[in-house]
Amino acid sequence: MTTLKRDARIAGLIYLALTLVAPFRLIYIPGALFVHGDAAATAHNIATHELMFRLGIFGDLVTGVVSLFLTFTLYHFFKDVDKKLAALMFVLGFMDTPLYFFNTLNDVAALLLVNGADFLGAFDQAQREGLMALFLRMHGQAISCAEMFWGLWLIPLALLIIKSRFVPRLLGYWLILNGLAYLALCVSGVVFPAYEDTVSQIAFPLQLGEVAFVLWMVIMGAKPRADGFAMPAQG
Repeated sequence: MTTLKRDARIAGLIYLALTLVAPFRLIYIPGALFVHGDAAATAHNIATHELMFRLGIFGDLVTGVVSLFLTFTLYHFFKDVDKKLAALMFVLGFMDTPLYFFNTLNDVAALLLVNGADFLGAFDQAQREGLMALFLRMHGQAISCAEMFWGLWLIPLALLIIKSRFVPRLLGYWLILNGLAYLALCVSGVVFPAYEDTVSQIAFPLQLGEVAFVLWMVIMGAKPRADGFAMPAQG
């Protein structure tokens, strides 16, 4: 196996880990525990399945760490193609990590309210449930804001893919559309929330660009361009 193909598969495996861990808090926990418009039922579900909710918090922390490793690995992989473009990708991708870490505080606050610690005695049950719902809503809004960077970092990554031709350029063009889809979701979630579900349905097939890229990197790896250009071997 060539160094290029090996490095591509390492990056692909890290990206695959991210795509497997991130949806747990992002998709599974809300679907399993949250009851839309019913704070009391949501609080009951969180209290009943506290370990699952705590795993969701831990999952966000792991996602932030894996995201940091991913951006560094992809920077290392593409830096000899275009160092400035790779640096831009790294900076935009790096923003994912602090956003995930800060957003766990909203879930921690929600869990404290559900458990009703002694220092929360000034709040009755209904007030604690209302505050819990507020922190969960803030978590969701923070995700909408994070989609700005989820989209922006894919643009320089896509351009690096197209420029390097280590993988099919079609994947690069698809990732551009994927990035634009995230930006549209950010705008709808922050500015036009009434249209968020509609935008989400339209954006879904475009978001499969990341999945296609990950699978290609894991299964096929990468190969030098047809004109013979290849990154220098790393020491």
